[in-house]
Amino acid sequence: MERERKYWIIVASKDHVKAGIAEGIAQACHGKVAPLKRMKKGDCIIYYSGKQTLGNPDKCQEFTAVGKVLDDEIYQFQVSGDFCPSRRNIEFLPCKDISILPLIDDLDCIQNKKSWGYPFRFGFFEINKHDFELISSQMLQYDYA
Repeated sequence: MERERKYWIIVASKDHVKAGIAEGIAQACHGKVAPLKRMKKGDCIIYYSGKQTLGNPDKCQEFTAVGKVLDDEIYQFQVSGDFCPSRRNIEFLPCKDISILPLIDDLDCIQNKKSWGYPFRFGFFEINKHDFELISSQMLQYDYA
């Protein structure tokens, strides 16, 4: 029996997300393989960027990419001498970046609306279809879910 499609949030700085879109890949949690193993072909992802650039305090607080997992392959890619992150192939959909702030009250994944950033500290987590559709409907021109 085929499992139902799942929906994921991956957290990364906006500059890293845009580089991943250009390459058609997703990395999670600084290249760890475990989060990528939870995703299956056909699952949907949304990237959230709390910061504009890694290591820089400039806030972004936007959803910055929407995509679908293309296959079940996880592979490693040598980026530098000591960094070989795990990656997944993603079909990114044309979309616009949107602020999280107007959506906080309506997102099920944010239970404590005052400490809304808490779930994003984990870098990767599953969301329900409602949250995916709420976010993606504002990012996409068409419904791809």
